[in-house]
Amino acid sequence: MLEHGGNVRQAAARYGIAVEDWLDLSTGINPNGWPVPPVPPECWARLPEDGDGLEAAAQGYYDAGHVLPVAGSQAAIQALPRLRPPCRMAVIHPGYAEHAQAWRRAGHAVSLVAGERLDDAVTRADVLLLIHPNNPTGARFPLDRLLDWHRRLAARGGWLIVDEAFMDVTPGDSLCPFSAREGLIVLRSLGKFFGLAGARVGIVCAHPALLARLHTLLGPWTVNAPARWIATAALNDRVWQTGSRQRLLAEGARLHALLTNHGLEPAGGCALFQWVRPPHAQEIHGALARQGLLTRLFADPPALRFGLPGDEGGWNRLEAALRRLTVGVAAEAAR
Repeated sequence: MLEHGGNVRQAAARYGIAVEDWLDLSTGINPNGWPVPPVPPECWARLPEDGDGLEAAAQGYYDAGHVLPVAGSQAAIQALPRLRPPCRMAVIHPGYAEHAQAWRRAGHAVSLVAGERLDDAVTRADVLLLIHPNNPTGARFPLDRLLDWHRRLAARGGWLIVDEAFMDVTPGDSLCPFSAREGLIVLRSLGKFFGLAGARVGIVCAHPALLARLHTLLGPWTVNAPARWIATAALNDRVWQTGSRQRLLAEGARLHALLTNHGLEPAGGCALFQWVRPPHAQEIHGALARQGLLTRLFADPPALRFGLPGDEGGWNRLEAALRRLTVGVAAEAAR
């Protein structure tokens, strides 16, 4: 199993700090997610059903012609490699590591490709996989370039797969409106922007023939009925979506400024997280953890990802921790 953010219980045991005393900045999940109302009792008593409004809500929200709800985008990440015979697959690096692992396990030849080398990779790969904006670097690519890569891959039966888990704050950059084209697969998630990671709801936008194959592979009832009801309501709540986008853009800028002011200028990021590459990432991760602040540590390349605090108390706590960190670094340099 690969390591992910959100392992608060593990951190609590390691550092001897109670779970409730942690400020978890490790996941990139909206800390002020969609407010879930009481779920109707009948959702618990009946099997999930297609046609309950979720597919229509997803088509409207993502501006996509054809969609398939899945048990979190992770379900699609693990299943898609099984829909092709062994091939050459290129994935952006650094990036969400579950993609490469799933394709390797299915017997494909996987190449990790830096963002600036992706155009070359298109000429050699059968499948190109991007996270957009990239997790953890926040890197983005113009729509016309993405569509050109898709055109070149599709011309020889290849795929462009785009994981848009962090795209909701900037929906105008999404490839979902083009996803009915053969060879283009877009993965979306309600875990990040909507803050519904525990519901495990993802949406695959793609050509209907591919969605039918994926549906057959995954089987019936992939998303439970309460999660379908919650996802439908969240996708239809335009007022909340608009307000949250505005707030997250402001908070992303605030986090960037705060880190910069304390000597940790981000090398990338998006509204939901900032990516920092300090000289001693592991030491900084540990120093913050000893104060009950959990960040996401990356080894290749060494880096930290900071998510958003959920309230002013969290912002003040992060600023105080960064201030202590800055003082400690200055003291060490003066020795």
